Amino acid sequence: MKHIRWFEEITAADMDVVGGKGANLGEMVAAGLPVPPGFCVTASGYREFLEESGLDHAIDDTLSQVRGDDPAQMVEGAARIRSLITAQTVPEALSREIMDGYARLGKLQGVVNPDRMPVAVRSSASTEDLPTASFAGQQDTYLNVRGDRDLLHRVRDCWASLWTDRAVLYRAKQGFDHRGVDIAAVVQAMVPSDVSGVLFTANPVTGDRSQAVINASWGLGEAIVSGHVTPDTFTVRNADGEILSRQIADKAHTIQYAEDGGTVELPAPAGL
Repeated sequence: MKHIRWFEEITAADMDVVGGKGANLGEMVAAGLPVPPGFCVTASGYREFLEESGLDHAIDDTLSQVRGDDPAQMVEGAARIRSLITAQTVPEALSREIMDGYARLGKLQGVVNPDRMPVAVRSSASTEDLPTASFAGQQDTYLNVRGDRDLLHRVRDCWASLWTDRAVLYRAKQGFDHRGVDIAAVVQAMVPSDVSGVLFTANPVTGDRSQAVINASWGLGEAIVSGHVTPDTFTVRNADGEILSRQIADKAHTIQYAEDGGTVELPAPAGL
């Protein structure tokens, strides 16, 4: 496929093609880690979308009218670009590639109705996960996306999120040229998790690389990364896996699948 790369086809050298998140997923698959399967809609797909819709010129025109040292103008320009992108549909040939990839992913997962399989659609910009600029959380992710129509809309929304206020202001602060940044979209099978967590491979408080720190809570991991709950925290010695300390938090809410797609925040059951 022209604009589709499966995780097993990706290495760290492909960051310009699939963005930082996509490149790291490819490396984790190659390392044998248990990564839920998926594929990337490459940055070339985003570029084709802009060219076929004529948005590349419209974005240039908008940026030419924005002063890079004026945050208010940048926010206004970013909102204009987002509205231009979300008003367009994904080109037919690219739509077919994405839908074919989605159908294949459903079959790989053995889903009875593969056209309704829940996936995460995750933004992956070419400037993510750099040593000098992480861009963590600057673009958007969508969970429990189901069906071709919703999938195409969310891929387009990921493209638009390259132009969120926070992303534009962060790029300006870090000295990145807006037009030099590309974005891919990760389409990845979701795990219906009872418990989710975030693993830091070095202690983020002390910098000690002999320790790992795990944050965990009930339900989907979005509750943790969005700050909706204070998670449990475990400090673990890497050499033998011994838990050195644990802090159990009051996790009052959990994020779960919504029946019609997306997610819903619910009170945690009393027993939890």
